[in-house]
Amino acid sequence: MNDEARTAAIEGDDRLSLVLVTLFRGVLHRDAAPQAWQGLLDLQARVRDYVAVLGLELMLDEAEGYAYLAQRPRDEEAPDLPRLVARRQLSYPVSLLLALLRKKLAEHDATGGDTRLVLSREEIAELIRIFLPETANEARLLDRVENHINKAVELGFLRRLRGQEQRYEVQRILQAFVDAQWLGEFDERLRAYRAHAEGHTEGSASDPSDR
Repeated sequence: MNDEARTAAIEGDDRLSLVLVTLFRGVLHRDAAPQAWQGLLDLQARVRDYVAVLGLELMLDEAEGYAYLAQRPRDEEAPDLPRLVARRQLSYPVSLLLALLRKKLAEHDATGGDTRLVLSREEIAELIRIFLPETANEARLLDRVENHINKAVELGFLRRLRGQEQRYEVQRILQAFVDAQWLGEFDERLRAYRAHAEGHTEGSASDPSDR
């Protein structure tokens, strides 16, 4: 191998490492990490081969601009590998927030306007307020909502706007986790959420969003 080919191979390995590390850390968004995103598009076949060895598969939506790793469906004839992608059990308020954001995203898309949905902390609080236990303390409510928002940010479903800490962009990957069929049953689920809010305290272990 000549020096030029060796340099190209090293650069390719470096790009692959960047893509893999980004994916193993969480969701890869095109807008948030354009260099890693382009590397993924260029090295997609190598990425798929690499993660397949670990029992994972690449979930890529080029149109919406996101990618993530998911546990591959279990093959009864293959060895049972430990899970690398953990299942996360969400609290009632966080699962409710994600459902409401998904509904808001669908309504926003139906208007045919800006593809980005940006909401303030107060707007998010208004979405979820009627489903949470009543409180006369507005500051306490906003603190609770802030905690739920932080969890959604950690999970990759919301992104804080740079320089606008109280404004958030709803990430389109939410569509992959709350699908259209689930959304179609949303009114029924909202009744369950209201019943939950009336009969339970916030943070109960039960979660009516379980599918």
